[in-house]
Amino acid sequence: MKLIVITSPDFIPEEARIITGLFEAGLDLLHLRKPDATAHEVGNLLHGIPVEYRKQIVIHDFFPLKDEFSLGGIHLNSRHPEAPKGYQGLLSRACHSLEEVKATASHFDYVLMSPVYDSISKQGYHSGYSQEALRQAQVEGIINERVVALGGISAANLSEIKALGFGGAALLGDIWNRYRTWEDAKEVLFHFGRLKEAAG
Repeated sequence: MKLIVITSPDFIPEEARIITGLFEAGLDLLHLRKPDATAHEVGNLLHGIPVEYRKQIVIHDFFPLKDEFSLGGIHLNSRHPEAPKGYQGLLSRACHSLEEVKATASHFDYVLMSPVYDSISKQGYHSGYSQEALRQAQVEGIINERVVALGGISAANLSEIKALGFGGAALLGDIWNRYRTWEDAKEVLFHFGRLKEAAG
């Protein structure tokens, strides 16, 4: 099962270095999401990430940087709901209901479905799906390899995500809540290794 890490919305110390460490530890894809940043600031972060990992980066909002840095893809959202004309590369979007997943997943390389569990990074952002609804969605083929689980993902529920037939899991709070400075990198990378093992 694929593991995706979504960046912290704010810039953090030694960010390019810890992102590179995650790629070296087997990260499949990074979603680069900095909603309050400028294109210049995001470009500076990308400069610090080795060229060989940039194809594994999907960018939010700053679509021109996709070609400038030879990134892997773009993520559509309410601010940027459509891909540029003639776009080629990975294409993803968020879905917040099973109906939305059913209607849109086949048009994208993958969709991020949330919140599957209570969010770790957003206090009070509770799961939008019962276990019964998730199991039924799996039976109906709504949850499949194009659907990535987001929201409250941790080592405790990765095996369940896998059993439900999700194609991947996206992590945010479970990674970045452990990281304040480069001193925390060893623990974060060890923890990511455990997640990678659980994802199989």
